[in-house]
Amino acid sequence: MAFEELTSRHAVMWGSAPFENIAHLIEDMHVALVERLSPLAGEHWLDLGCGVGDVAFHAARAGATVTGSDLSPTLVETARRRAAEYGLDLTLEVADCQNLHDADASFDVVSSSVGVIFAPDHERVASELARVCRPGGRIGLTAWRKESGVGAMFAAMAPFMPTPPPGAGSPLQWGHEAYVESVLGGAFDLTIEELDIPQVGEDGREMWTFFRDNFGPSFTLWTSLGADRRTELDTAMEAFFESYRSGDGISVERRYIVVTGVRR
Repeated sequence: MAFEELTSRHAVMWGSAPFENIAHLIEDMHVALVERLSPLAGEHWLDLGCGVGDVAFHAARAGATVTGSDLSPTLVETARRRAAEYGLDLTLEVADCQNLHDADASFDVVSSSVGVIFAPDHERVASELARVCRPGGRIGLTAWRKESGVGAMFAAMAPFMPTPPPGAGSPLQWGHEAYVESVLGGAFDLTIEELDIPQVGEDGREMWTFFRDNFGPSFTLWTSLGADRRTELDTAMEAFFESYRSGDGISVERRYIVVTGVRR
């Protein structure tokens, strides 16, 4: 199923806010993924949905020959700027993980940290992951649990969001072992584990405002609403964060899975 229009909107949406300001909120997740993939010097590594570049940077520092790609030209430009600031040598390019230009079996490692899960055509994503990873090569993904703080956050935002087109996959589907096995298990021998990366803060409104203004999808949603609905969304999301208050602080559990596998 083709989702050209939705994919085009996503390319704009993900670049609509400065994600680099909140990238640290999932830094430990990126580190966990790269550690489990054990990068080796000289390996050809593809990081899909690379965002502002952090997973690609970790792999490059380990000596891998890295290509990072993302649907958003704005995020890719930000990643290039950051790579230059860090003195890293890698390729960063605009690409759609549902339709890659790379040759078959051209990478030793293919990774994506909560990246490809947001593409609407899951079957095409799975097919492309298998196609570009060489036999014996490694794959690594992270995905949010639906039954977690992130799933609850998306549920709180859902009444304000447009209805997705028929057939579009949900990113939270990737957070279930059975689903991952169904889409990737035919091509990869998989290992799956669960980890948690809590988000902490002191004030629910401040946590939401910071996230809203720096995460492209939430910023795009908020700016698409009229004044009254914006206020309603702000109120709902402040309440969401405050629901995780314990004592003087807030800690939102954010469970996710790390999927690693070897290409058959």
